[in-house]
Amino acid sequence: MENVEQKVYEILQELNVDYIKYEHEPLYTIEAAKELDKKMGFSICKNLFLSSRHKTEFFLLFMQGNKKFNTGKVSKQVGVPRMTFAGEEHMWQYLKIHPGAVSPLGLLFDTEKKVQFLIDADVLNMEKIAMHPCVNTATVALSINDFIQKILPASGHDYKVVTLE
Repeated sequence: MENVEQKVYEILQELNVDYIKYEHEPLYTIEAAKELDKKMGFSICKNLFLSSRHKTEFFLLFMQGNKKFNTGKVSKQVGVPRMTFAGEEHMWQYLKIHPGAVSPLGLLFDTEKKVQFLIDADVLNMEKIAMHPCVNTATVALSINDFIQKILPASGHDYKVVTLE
């Protein structure tokens, strides 16, 4: 795919999703996004690309940025004996993204539906969410409702709610 970021904007426009785009220096961590959080007025969410130990199942976890990831707790809720971080090769293969740019918008490119989407229960209570448009030099802010009601169905993915502490 030539320009994944441009394709994301085209899809958002086709789906009639209102968003605000923020361009910035590359952000690789939630910690690095603190200035952007202040500018937007809310916190960017954390995205973790995970797999089963044998790399036969893949998961994208979308969670509040201030929460800690507990692999055992999430594994139990999903019914996978042990989760681990998935490698860059699978990120690109399924979501057309690289480390540091992991985003639920990558699900739009998972045409084989290999990645299961997990969402932190508390994220569903947020009015606005922010995520990378598959590159880490920009962030888009949009409503959680548009994400759940327009973007996820367009990607062909459903979601499973997980509880994190």
